Amino acid sequence: MGTEEEGVRIDKWLWAARICKTRSQAANECRKGKILIDHVPVKPSRLVREGETIVVRRMPVIFSYRIKKMVAKRVSAKLVAAYVEDLTPEEEKEKLLQKSTTTLFTRKRGEGRPTKKDRRIIERYRNSD
Repeated sequence: MGTEEEGVRIDKWLWAARICKTRSQAANECRKGKILIDHVPVKPSRLVREGETIVVRRMPVIFSYRIKKMVAKRVSAKLVAAYVEDLTPEEEKEKLLQKSTTTLFTRKRGEGRPTKKDRRIIERYRNSD
């Protein structure tokens, strides 16, 4: 195990800085190539150091973070700002808001599946673009 001066594993750091909910989720994202450092996908065992920029691809948004301080143990949400600097542009954050507001149709709870007539109306609306 490396000390915090040498660096911390990327999967452990992503979990400790609350970018991923679990360490195994952070490791899986690394294996899938969704975590980049210097535009290169990294393995979960890669050691990170202060000042490095990490790119996290969670479609449709691409988040960017800079490491301010090393952290190996999970910290409270209030303290995360001392360890991580969010470099994500506002345009990327707006994509996340647009995705959540693009629900075309809402159905009341308990109404069940749309009828054939409802589906035809939905298809007409979707194809009108």
